[in-house]
Amino acid sequence: MYRFLLTPRWIALHVVVLLVIPAFVFLGRWQFGRFEERSANSHDVTANIEAAPVPLESLAGQRVKEADRFRTVTATGTYDPAHALVVRRRPQEGRPGFYVLTPLKLADGRAVIVNRGWVKVGATADTPPDVPAPPGGQVTVTGRLRLGETEESSGIKERPGLPPGQVLLINPAAIGKGLPYGLLDGYVELTQQKPATDPAPAPVPEPDVGSGGGLNFAYGVQWWLFIGVAIGGWILLIRREVADQRSGGSTDSPADPANRSESISGG
Repeated sequence: MYRFLLTPRWIALHVVVLLVIPAFVFLGRWQFGRFEERSANSHDVTANIEAAPVPLESLAGQRVKEADRFRTVTATGTYDPAHALVVRRRPQEGRPGFYVLTPLKLADGRAVIVNRGWVKVGATADTPPDVPAPPGGQVTVTGRLRLGETEESSGIKERPGLPPGQVLLINPAAIGKGLPYGLLDGYVELTQQKPATDPAPAPVPEPDVGSGGGLNFAYGVQWWLFIGVAIGGWILLIRREVADQRSGGSTDSPADPANRSESISGG
């Protein structure tokens, strides 16, 4: 009754089922791993944003740690508008624009890059954006500590020939080469400033921590459900072939009308 399971077509079906099951197991485990990773990242980022502000110098030493991303920090100093930059290709709320970077010189002689916010593009591609001036004198800034950007971390490729005062990446290591003072690692994404100015660049929105990998969890469950579908379909085909044999149908392969007609005519 079950000799048909050893025919070439059925053996091919067995091999396919035996291959897709471990593949679906692997894909499901990978999605569950991504869920755990993103959930942990969402938790850490949310905790850093909601934590009480700490002095910038306590975190931004030689290198900003991954665990300190988006930590709220404060710093006091004076802006250096002579070395301000704008960052190209930074859309916000669906509109093209620039980020405004201005070094903040600290009391110890070093400085930190402050992303003061977003401004819209100029009238043409070659027109410099209209950038509100930073306040003069001493200021105290509060903002989110960010890691410096690289081509690998951002997916943005550097290219030469940009207009003066424009960059594509917020990379303190590269920006610091053109400054007469040292820069702290990372940069500060401004959320509050004393004294405040008006007009001022539009604030950069808080990061969207999303659902913490909820979609990845759903995809993981989906892949594992596919395992049941594959096994169930395999069993269903076997049962259908057995039923066909009992009713005088084909004994060669499932759902093969040509073989079924040959078997009937031969009988």
